[in-house]
Amino acid sequence: MTRALFVVDVQNDFTEGGALGVTGGAHVAQAVTAHLRAHPDRYDLVVASRDWHSPDGDNGGHFSTAPDFVDSWPPHCVQGSAGADYHPDLDTSAVDVHVLKGDGRPAYSLFDGLVEGGPSIARVLSDRGVDEVEVVGLATDHCVRASALDAVAAGLRVSVLTDLVAGVAQGPSEAALAELRAAGVTTAPSADVVAGSTGASA
Repeated sequence: MTRALFVVDVQNDFTEGGALGVTGGAHVAQAVTAHLRAHPDRYDLVVASRDWHSPDGDNGGHFSTAPDFVDSWPPHCVQGSAGADYHPDLDTSAVDVHVLKGDGRPAYSLFDGLVEGGPSIARVLSDRGVDEVEVVGLATDHCVRASALDAVAAGLRVSVLTDLVAGVAQGPSEAALAELRAAGVTTAPSADVVAGSTGASA
């Protein structure tokens, strides 16, 4: 079994004080770092994604001056901006592959992005023989959801570590986790997943 960790969009604009700050976002950055340090040999590959939107235009309708917060959003994670940077509490030294997504178009899933200086993430995972993925990051009800669903569609065994994610809103986040469970994703705290005791998904 070859296991990867997906660290989804742990960026300044998605944490407290950012353009689309999620409550608990900074904690997720800290907790993911602690998780990686506590389990340095757990992952054969660590992949981190970032929104990387063009400063020109509306990125295919993704940016709006009157956003509906469903399909359109205020400007965020603009290329080269501080908001697009990883949160400073996320230690990226363990990251093997960096993925950039949303250049000129909407992109939620990590699979929608491009690997810096390389092939698609699907090709990277295939070349490395990855068959299991654990997903952490922001936000539960949007990019974490989309990334996990695409990982299932790619034939991977998928777990979302529920103590290492945070969502925009409680109701949609709970609905997203229910949808993921229905798709075959394990949703459980990281300690349970690491211990292998994930019979009761949370």
